[in-house]
This record gives sequence, structure tokens and C-alpha cells, in this order.
Amino acid sequence: MRNPLTIKMEDDNKITPLDKLAKTLMQLKSEGKKIVHCHGCFDLMHPGHIKHFQAAKRMGDILVVTVTPDIYIDKGPGRPVFNQTLRAESIAALECVNFVAINSWPTAEETLRLLRPDIYVKGQEFEKLVDPTGKIQREFDVVKEIGAEIRFTQEEIVFSSTKLINTYLLGKDPKSC
Repeated sequence: MRNPLTIKMEDDNKITPLDKLAKTLMQLKSEGKKIVHCHGCFDLMHPGHIKHFQAAKRMGDILVVTVTPDIYIDKGPGRPVFNQTLRAESIAALECVNFVAINSWPTAEETLRLLRPDIYVKGQEFEKLVDPTGKIQREFDVVKEIGAEIRFTQEEIVFSSTKLINTYLLGKDPKSC
């Protein structure tokens, strides 16, 4: 029996640098494929993320997920819990995800301009385009600028990774999260 730690991940080819991904997506679009893009921290993979990705995939042909790099995670001390490589590998392991890239910038704005998806998908908690950081509003402006569409998934279970980490991993009172 082989040691499972020595088995090469089958999904390594899903994780790709942004510049290479942009070229791949341009080719896929020229073949008539509809590109769907999700972006976020995804620090603690949970059922809400998985259902979000599955719902996003149903909106098009190719699902691309970009991950906020460690240096730009602004969720408090000790975050991210899982580094950008582990987060990308976890997402790549999902069957519904076609490509994963680690973002190069603090937000998805430049990534949207580079990848030019047909549809940018956020969770239902962002549907009112309200975000204390202002990131979702700026992303929405770029989505309009590149001629894409923004959509929100509805059927997923909404969890907060921050609340889950604080409550179950750090033992903080859930009322303070």
C-alpha cells in the first residue's frame, strides 16, 4: 500500500499562474465557452463555499476561482489560518472547479480586468452590494467596465469563515464574532 502523502495531487494542473490562466481563458472564450469567476479568501473551506462553487459552475461552462494572497488577508491576527497554497489546493480538489489561481493584488479588480470573465459570482450575502471594506462596490464597477455580468448564488448555506474560526478554532464567544 502506498503512503497517501506521497501521491501527487491530481489537481495540480488546475492551479495556474494568472497570466497563463488569462491566455487559457481567452482561448476557451474564443471556442464559445462561458467563463464564470469567483474570488475570495476561502480561509476555512466549509459547506457554504462548496455549494457556492457548485451553483456558480451551473451558470457557465468553466469555473475559475481566485484566492486572495496571504499578504492581503485583512481579517485580523492569525489570519489566514491556512496559507494561500493550501487554500488553492483545497479548492482545486473540488470537481466543479476548473481552474484556481492565487491573486496578485489585494482585491479582484485587476484580476477581473485580466481574466475578463463573462460572469462574476458572489454569495447572497453581498447581493445588496454592501461591504464595509468597499471592495464589492469597486468590483461591481469593474464588472460593468469589462462588460461582464454579476450574479449572486442563492441556494448555498451561508457561513462566515471568520465566525467559524473564532468560535470553533479559537474558542471565542460567538456573540462577539
